[in-house]
Amino acid sequence: MAIIYFILAVLGALFPYAAFGVWLVENGLNVSQLLADAMANPISMMAWLDVIIAGVALVVFIVVDGKDNNVRLRGWAIAGTLTIGVAFGLPFYLFLKESDQK
Repeated sequence: MAIIYFILAVLGALFPYAAFGVWLVENGLNVSQLLADAMANPISMMAWLDVIIAGVALVVFIVVDGKDNNVRLRGWAIAGTLTIGVAFGLPFYLFLKESDQK
């Protein structure tokens, strides 16, 4: 299972950042435009709020479950969640947990 989790973590980083890369090419590092686009309509607000809440829940889960199961490098999964995203953080944490249990 560890290799599947690792592949999903890589895909969870690549696909969202590919879409973000297109936005960056079109808009540059325009933070005000990023925030405006994120709040442009109810569906985009729903998506962002969903991701934020999922990210907070995932960080709490990693802290608690990682401590209970002695996942040594769990801090990297938290850092990945906060810098790359939930789609990377969850499978990466599961990869670390699975790897530690072997």
